[in-house]
Amino acid sequence: MKILVTGAAGFIGHGLIKSLLLRGDEVIGIDNLNDYYDPDLKQARLKDIEDFQATQKLKNTLHFIRMDVADRDNIAALFSQEQFDVVINLAAQAGVRFSIENPQVYIDSNLVGFANILEGCRHNKVKHLVYASSSSVYGMNTKQPFSTEDRVDYPISLYAATKKSNELMAHSYSHLYNIPTTGLRFFTVYGPWGRPDMAAYKFVKAILNGSPIDVYNHGDMQRDFTYIDDIVDGIVRVIDTIPQPMENSETKAKAPYKLFNIGNHNPITLRRFISAIEKACGKKAMENLLPMQAGDAPITYADIDELTQVTGFMPKTAIEPGMQAFVDWYQDFYNLGNTNDVGYTRRKCISV
Repeated sequence: MKILVTGAAGFIGHGLIKSLLLRGDEVIGIDNLNDYYDPDLKQARLKDIEDFQATQKLKNTLHFIRMDVADRDNIAALFSQEQFDVVINLAAQAGVRFSIENPQVYIDSNLVGFANILEGCRHNKVKHLVYASSSSVYGMNTKQPFSTEDRVDYPISLYAATKKSNELMAHSYSHLYNIPTTGLRFFTVYGPWGRPDMAAYKFVKAILNGSPIDVYNHGDMQRDFTYIDDIVDGIVRVIDTIPQPMENSETKAKAPYKLFNIGNHNPITLRRFISAIEKACGKKAMENLLPMQAGDAPITYADIDELTQVTGFMPKTAIEPGMQAFVDWYQDFYNLGNTNDVGYTRRKCISV
């Protein structure tokens, strides 16, 4: 298949592209390579894909184009020229806290950009659009675990509001133009090549440097941390599971539209998360205990039963081996050596 991956130089995009190339898909990737975090890391991910292609001696290789999804004319031209079978939209301005101070960036990328992707799919008969949503849409919901059947009408950050908007926009295009769309609500993804603005990256950097870590809500939080290889496996399974038109029981609207949670289905305390990092780093953390930040939720917990039933998805990676893999990568990437004297390998983790 010919597949477009937006956000190709991002954390999830990087891992997904390697998996798609390995199975023989033709992949075109776009990314605007913005400076929300270090662009050198994004370039390094692209170089890693290049090295992977050479090592694996793949028939198909990534064709990368620097492009912004908010660039309406160029996105339209790309769709018209390439005639994609499948589109995986991972491009978005990420970060709950950043959206509080920089709302316009989220409007441009997450709303205008997503509308451009939908229009490209509409006018070029794309067979399946898979797009990134977020567990942030659940906001302060107290019912656990979070289900896609739950109401999510009260977002507590603009980032979450844009992701809920994406789901609504996708449904309207599925209904009006019969475009199969699947939204994936990601739950706290971590692992090698991760984002520097995420807790795992920040904590590892601080602990290895002997600096204190900021622990919000005094550590009284839980997250459904999900390892990158599990996430990639889930996305690939979803690509091949094209939704069929289903009648909404409330509205009677018919649309080839689906939403799934994609997470570990096993929330852990922030305390266990920090302990896993300390063990992997071989150092204790110095903690700066702080109150809850605006836009944060006390717990995330994914109900993945439907995704498992439909695709066979089942996450395999526990936090301890997953975090060890991340710390090994981090030390190798930044040439820090390894305090546990274990060389970094891009291995699959095994649950414990």
